[in-house]
Amino acid sequence: MIHKQDPASIQSYLEDTSNLKTGHTEGVYIPETPEEISALLRDAAALGRRYTISGNGTGTTGGRIPLGGYIISMEKLNAIGEPRQTEPGKALMRVQAGAMLEDVQKKAEAAGWFYPPDPTEKLCFIGSTIANNSSGARSFKYGATRRHIERITVILPEGDMLSLRRGEHCANDQGIFRLERPFRRSIEFHRPTYRMPETTKHNAGYYTRERMDVVDLFIGSEGTLGVIVEADLILIPLPEKIISAILYFTEMEGLMRFTETLRATERSQRPRALELFEEHALGFLRQQYPDTPEHTAGAIFLEQETTAEDEEQDLEALFTLVEEHSGMADESWIALDREEQDRMREFRHSLPLLVNEWLSRQEESKVSTDMAVPVPRFRELFDFYRTSCEQQGFVYIIFGHIGDGHVHLNILPRSHMEFLKAKALYLEFIAKVLELGGTLSAEHGIGKLKSGYLAAMYGEEGLREMAALKRTLDPFLILNIGNIIPVEYLENRNQ
Repeated sequence: MIHKQDPASIQSYLEDTSNLKTGHTEGVYIPETPEEISALLRDAAALGRRYTISGNGTGTTGGRIPLGGYIISMEKLNAIGEPRQTEPGKALMRVQAGAMLEDVQKKAEAAGWFYPPDPTEKLCFIGSTIANNSSGARSFKYGATRRHIERITVILPEGDMLSLRRGEHCANDQGIFRLERPFRRSIEFHRPTYRMPETTKHNAGYYTRERMDVVDLFIGSEGTLGVIVEADLILIPLPEKIISAILYFTEMEGLMRFTETLRATERSQRPRALELFEEHALGFLRQQYPDTPEHTAGAIFLEQETTAEDEEQDLEALFTLVEEHSGMADESWIALDREEQDRMREFRHSLPLLVNEWLSRQEESKVSTDMAVPVPRFRELFDFYRTSCEQQGFVYIIFGHIGDGHVHLNILPRSHMEFLKAKALYLEFIAKVLELGGTLSAEHGIGKLKSGYLAAMYGEEGLREMAALKRTLDPFLILNIGNIIPVEYLENRNQ
């Protein structure tokens, strides 16, 4: 096991894409086996230590930024096994938590299989995507990471290492789990009783539902209940062909009706990705891609799985649908081969780079949302975002996963006064999203940056339930303190 203490070598572990600057640590441990992590945690209480689990620094909410204590980096646990078919149309691939998502997807594809979860940042560790229940563009058809995990190996905060296979450890009718632990007595705990939002994407707080699988409790728990060190991923056959498209629309009503039509499609037949770029986002992209048509209200990025036999028919159906909804079929961009699809992917991923370049000339950080609402209420939220920003005179863009009722609003302040106004408006957005039955976070998680907002969603009683569950599995408060649950709820049992 590698141990780093000097400031120069540990500085990079105090950074991620959240821009949180308050992290500090006494040192970094880099285990090379799961057993070394187990030993660190088993001795933690006696040594008075706390640990923060570190992925690859791609998170946006400060989850890996330590508030003191020590860091455990997962970077050396990066083994990727061979896909093994378990039944027709299904394979499993065993991976360690520090394997990069990009490498996992490439290895699956080389063997003729497909791992659907597709967060934008391919350099993230697969363990982080499980701990965060990551989703991305393909969630419109395939859902988030939770649907693609067969088994996990998790190390509890006191060092017990458990292999948990889906279907073997479910809550009973009273909502109680029971787990056998190798180092100490069995443990019983109750699933949270609060209601989940009726959104297709949700990543804010501990997951819960009747007779749920304990695997699903650890997925999305952001490293607060245990360290996921290994997983069996569910693979499906690699699609034969893909149609990728950027479809432009002259007016927003047609674009919205187009997406509503595709949402009504059976999940097995729908596009795997359906994303929005409204007119301000296209304005940023036009700086680098001047061929982007002018006078557009917005564009839809779409990926449709097809076959060589059905490709022409599927293309004709797509163009017909675009034209029926006042789309700009002649100006739209269709990519049918890998090279052109890579260029289209560069177009999509250029937006945050162009935004960051613009922000580098300003003095303030952006204020961004990751909220989602039930699909029938999406248009109301979208209009509220736009009207609010226009009234304030903000520079802003809206883009993202319109198929799931989940888009990202980025407000780009030009002064500190605008930044303060944007932060105040963010609280209004929270209130509106919750009024519409939505979630504070659809995919990025809560981490440390958003924990203070969680009471607005779950109430005091919901946070007390989370804290009680955390203390049951982590009685000495060893793991990832500050993530999800505000610290005061953990340290004050009367909260």
